[in-house]
Amino acid sequence: MKDGILIIDKPTGITSHDVVDMARKKLKTKRIGHSGTLDPVATGVLVLLVGGATKLFSKFVHFDKEYEATLRLGTVTSTGDSEGKILSEKDISRITEDEVRVMFSEFIGEREQVPPMVSAIKHKGRRLYELARRGIEVERKARPIKIYALKITRMELPDIDFHVHCSKGTYIRRLGEEIGEKLGVGGFISNIRRVSLGPFSICDAIRCEDINEGCLRDWKPC
Repeated sequence: MKDGILIIDKPTGITSHDVVDMARKKLKTKRIGHSGTLDPVATGVLVLLVGGATKLFSKFVHFDKEYEATLRLGTVTSTGDSEGKILSEKDISRITEDEVRVMFSEFIGEREQVPPMVSAIKHKGRRLYELARRGIEVERKARPIKIYALKITRMELPDIDFHVHCSKGTYIRRLGEEIGEKLGVGGFISNIRRVSLGPFSICDAIRCEDINEGCLRDWKPC
């Protein structure tokens, strides 16, 4: 087995680890890892590091990312996405498109963000999402992030499609919640797709079922 990377278009409904397991079976090697988790509900670019390329993990985690997502205003869920339990619903009839556009513009730039409980961050050796599933919530420290660009691509309230270019450590579900909170009606992310990770684009990605050794790409660190 040669070293290299695979750029996968992860489908919805499976975890990033599920994709790694598929690749291990198809390539007949255990030495495979991924460069950044995508939630089961999320789709898009997932980069797998194979063989000696696993040593490059520290370089990949610093890459910027781009996402296409849909924010639904007026409903708050327990997970910040469509998989969670509905916690509250509010009338959004007073919200105007101009208010939404102004609010989106206010989130561009450097800021701090508190990671959601449903995340892979560890707390005393346990993943936060594991604690969240048990109904446990712990205090999380805000982390510095940067939103380079945040553009609305379609707006048919309560749904807002948008494209975001952001730094590492940015949680799009939390971004959606924050925008909804600032507008006073709440919100959740109903759809999310990662379209790029550093230099790797969704245009370069292959389907899970097409994984084979011939798809491995060379990757030489800068």
